[in-house]
Amino acid sequence: FVLRDPAYQAFQSKLIPTIDPQTVIGVRMPALRKLAREIAGTPVAEGFLQELPHRYYEENNLHGLLISAIPDYDGAVAALETFLPYVDNWATCDLLSPKAFRKHPPELRKQIRRWVEDAHTYTVRFGLGMLMSFYLDEDFKPEYLEIPAQVQSEEYYVNMMIAWFFATALAKQWDAAFPYIQEDRLSVWVHNKTIQKARESYRITDEQKQILKELKR
Repeated sequence: FVLRDPAYQAFQSKLIPTIDPQTVIGVRMPALRKLAREIAGTPVAEGFLQELPHRYYEENNLHGLLISAIPDYDGAVAALETFLPYVDNWATCDLLSPKAFRKHPPELRKQIRRWVEDAHTYTVRFGLGMLMSFYLDEDFKPEYLEIPAQVQSEEYYVNMMIAWFFATALAKQWDAAFPYIQEDRLSVWVHNKTIQKARESYRITDEQKQILKELKR
């Protein structure tokens, strides 16, 4: 609360319609990241990570930042398994990025499949986000595109992440990703949102954007 910014509280509350504005303190992310760096690995942090559920949005964000700082892969996964069921908004979900994951692509791939098959909206979104972050570059294989393509959901925040994934895949792995658009392999909403997001990207060429525009359903 010492770090709160009332004006930012009002702004932030509007960006996250799924949570009660009364649970938003109004702490800017640079201040929250600084706090996380100061307490990471301390007994204070260890105690805080056991205090679930939290009341405030920023507490959940701090929790996510502390998990992201855990250097041990197994420790990070265990902490996520405990925390993910309590994640209730896209912003907290999307800030989760454990540094330990980079050195464990085979193990992470199996874990992602489990997350994507979960019933909880933000666990699925998180799994898809990790797939997008770690498997569209040097560790990419075309079959990984089937993971998000097979997700069937009515949840806006899941479908938005699928679209974000495929828009990023079009930018990074065009030849593998384009057939999913060309052959209508995605739901109509995800298909069109993917095209919209890809056409907004500076990483997609003008020629590619025109091709995508003509494929809108």
